[in-house]
Amino acid sequence: MQEPLLGAEGPDYDTFPEKSPSPGERTRVGAPQNKRVFLATFAAVLGNFSFGYALVYTSPVIPALEHSLDPDLSLTKTQASWFGSVFTLGAAAGGLSAMVLNDLLGRKLSIMFSAVPSAAGYALMAGAHGFWMLLLGRTLTGFAGGLTAACIPVYVSEIATPSVRGALGATPQLMAVFGSLSLYALGLLLPWRWLAVAGEGPVLIMILLLSFMPNSPRFLLSRGRDTEALRALAWLRGADTDVRWEFQQIQDNIRRQSTHMSWAEARNPHMYRPILIALLMRFLQQLMGITPILVYLQPIFESTAVLLPPKDDAAIVGAVRLFSVLIAALTMDLAGRKVLLFISATIMFAANLTLGLYVHLGPKPLTPNSTMSTMGLQSVPLGDTEQPLATPSSYLTLLPLVATMLFIMGYAMGWGPITWLLMSEILPLQARGVASGLCVLVSWLTAFALTKSFLLVVNAFGLHVPFFFFAAICLASLVFTGCWVPETKGRSLEQIESFFRTGRRSFLH
Repeated sequence: MQEPLLGAEGPDYDTFPEKSPSPGERTRVGAPQNKRVFLATFAAVLGNFSFGYALVYTSPVIPALEHSLDPDLSLTKTQASWFGSVFTLGAAAGGLSAMVLNDLLGRKLSIMFSAVPSAAGYALMAGAHGFWMLLLGRTLTGFAGGLTAACIPVYVSEIATPSVRGALGATPQLMAVFGSLSLYALGLLLPWRWLAVAGEGPVLIMILLLSFMPNSPRFLLSRGRDTEALRALAWLRGADTDVRWEFQQIQDNIRRQSTHMSWAEARNPHMYRPILIALLMRFLQQLMGITPILVYLQPIFESTAVLLPPKDDAAIVGAVRLFSVLIAALTMDLAGRKVLLFISATIMFAANLTLGLYVHLGPKPLTPNSTMSTMGLQSVPLGDTEQPLATPSSYLTLLPLVATMLFIMGYAMGWGPITWLLMSEILPLQARGVASGLCVLVSWLTAFALTKSFLLVVNAFGLHVPFFFFAAICLASLVFTGCWVPETKGRSLEQIESFFRTGRRSFLH
């Protein structure tokens, strides 16, 4: 039985104040004009569009550079591997910097600051005359991506109302997926240098729009800028909305806290428990295998027996990913976070188990592929040497595509967007800036380790082994969700923080 979070009361926060707003005032507060919130969210999540675009930039660029006639730009297999994976190291560094910038500059200015390394990185890659320029440009765009990944969810959650925070919390993931699909589409039309030039566009639009958006009212209040915070909240909620009660609740909560978290406070359960939950969610999310599967998606298809051409399979999976994030955005405030996390992990478990069994026991591909060789998957042992060869008309060879589509769908409708949303919802205000950066740092260091070790494990033990490992992690995530993750649907950030201060371990009894 799930206990309502609204019932959580404690000495540090009164969920039901003695002076409640009048019925008319509740109506005005509960039904705000969200148009300006949507505009501010769109301006911010353009940073996630750039992040998704930059993440998969190497997909069409590596094949082009491997066949480049310029000896300074022609990539070896080792160089191509570093060109693809160094982005995750840059993202980890961006998450580390967010631990300082998120609270030093504020959420909005930190997002705007990310435009500097992003624009510089694209410029370096567009005008590259050597491998070092490609590597540095890739690292800088990764740094910008890691910074925005830590700052944008916090900004969005702090400006949104509980009624739309779930839907808006899915928009960072949605825009990242849309950015990736835009790169794939442009890659069919533009040379690799012009792909980098095109990446500058969303960055410039983001800077222009964010210049007219307010900062987070919660951040402004935490810095003692009460008048500016009230003005920002009034702008976000609309001229016809009475924001006094909401402003008072935020202000009272902030006044009970110190501006920065001390080491003594960090040892309190109400402080370290939400931080630990957020960190473990980011860790488990990466261990489920999303990054190596996306990075090596086409080579995986080329190393297995598939009915459709691998390029078509990869494009279909990308479209499914976008569709699934849209489903999450529409259902997150209806079904709840935990339900979607359970469904998501169950689907991913079934998909990974199916892929592992197919690779281990199913038919082998008819012929090896050059891309397979490039990515190091040519010598992948696919199970018993007596496996039958696949025939082009065998419907069994649709199984890898269907299983991968299910995996991407499961991830995109749950563990993809919800981990970012919950991170921004459950982290206490005092630690929100630092802890969100720490979550991004852990996430991308894990992604880098998995991406770099994926090919080593495949060549040593077979392609089925990683899929079985990912399936086991999905099972572990089900247990973790049931025991540790709270339901935050329809709750204000102050009510969520109040829940952790009560000391109760779970909503499930």
